[in-house]
Amino acid sequence: MAQVHPTAVVYPGARLHDTVEVGPFSVIGPHVVIGAGSRIGPHVVIEGRTTLGERNHLFQFCSVGAAPQDLKYAGEDTELIIGDDNQIREFVTVNLGTVSGGGATRLGHRNLLLANSHIAHDCEVGNEVLLANGAALAGHVVVEDAVKISGLVAVHQFTRLGRYAFISGGSMVTMDVPPYCTVQGDRATLVGLNTVGLERGGFTEEQIGRVKEAYRILFRSKLSLQDALAQLRGELSSHPEVDHLVRFVETSKRGVTR
Repeated sequence: MAQVHPTAVVYPGARLHDTVEVGPFSVIGPHVVIGAGSRIGPHVVIEGRTTLGERNHLFQFCSVGAAPQDLKYAGEDTELIIGDDNQIREFVTVNLGTVSGGGATRLGHRNLLLANSHIAHDCEVGNEVLLANGAALAGHVVVEDAVKISGLVAVHQFTRLGRYAFISGGSMVTMDVPPYCTVQGDRATLVGLNTVGLERGGFTEEQIGRVKEAYRILFRSKLSLQDALAQLRGELSSHPEVDHLVRFVETSKRGVTR
């Protein structure tokens, strides 16, 4: 049986793996599923149709699976799906999805959500993402893998953050941030490449060199965006790191940060 503190409330219907630990005064709702090895600290609230994978650690006073902060939400049966090995720190809030946004908020694996950060309804957050203290994602935001979001950042709804992007502290992000890039400011603008993140992520010197050349062509040449993309397809195609950048820019609906 799961180790549940006597003061905790686990509603009938909740499914907890035998190795789950639940701390004092926490509340686990009737539609919650918690996987093996997960630790739920004191004063944690997990509600809604929320599924947590394995080895997640939820710290005191966080709120996971609450109703979305969306006036259109009318109690529909939506979800929050969280993967494995995530750390969710104090006073973090992660909301359910909405019907209009696909019905689910999703968080991948090995993410670190620091105190007072927020993930709103219908967000899709990948793996190994960091949200520092006070960072907030509005609804429908897509965050690709290995993005680092510094403290007190706000990300506009429907915005995408490309993989290995770095968002500097206090930035207000209103347009898509291309993969591998660093942005800062209100409103956020490009200030260079996240080369440190790429090195730590295992990118080779050759791969980083190609990313630098792609960045130069896209954002530092005098070419129009379409001409720059055409040049990249002609000169650097077949390299996955560049192909991903090209696809990201081509599919942007809000426009990319320049």
